[in-house]
Amino acid sequence: MFGKLLILFILVPIAELGLFMTLGAALGFPRTIVIIILTAILGAALTKSQGRKAMEKFQQATEQGRIPAREALDGIMILLAGAVLITPGFLTDAFGFLLLVPPVRSVLAGYLGERLKGKFHVVTPGVPPQEQKPKSPLDDENVIDV
Repeated sequence: MFGKLLILFILVPIAELGLFMTLGAALGFPRTIVIIILTAILGAALTKSQGRKAMEKFQQATEQGRIPAREALDGIMILLAGAVLITPGFLTDAFGFLLLVPPVRSVLAGYLGERLKGKFHVVTPGVPPQEQKPKSPLDDENVIDV
């Protein structure tokens, strides 16, 4: 995992720099800077509105007594979108704007849900362990008490 992140942190800035130079030569330096600033402002505004909607859905789910897993994942993806949108760059902006599109988030959430399925174990306080769900083959007896 560390190796993949290291490669990502090396390749993305190199690709961004290449795009800056290419578009800067084609559009001119002032226009390129204006585009970067406008995408940051637009991205911040969209992130704020999408984040507010995600928070409302999260609160509705908890009020209905449901575990807001999907809503929390949506919120995390919106937060990630906001972070990459304020980072100067065209690739990061494209990724950030994609994360702000609800159908794209839905597909990504489904993929992440499948990848994370069975990796978490919910322990209910006050309920004896033998009355809770059967032990998972992935359970290594490490419990995070929140």
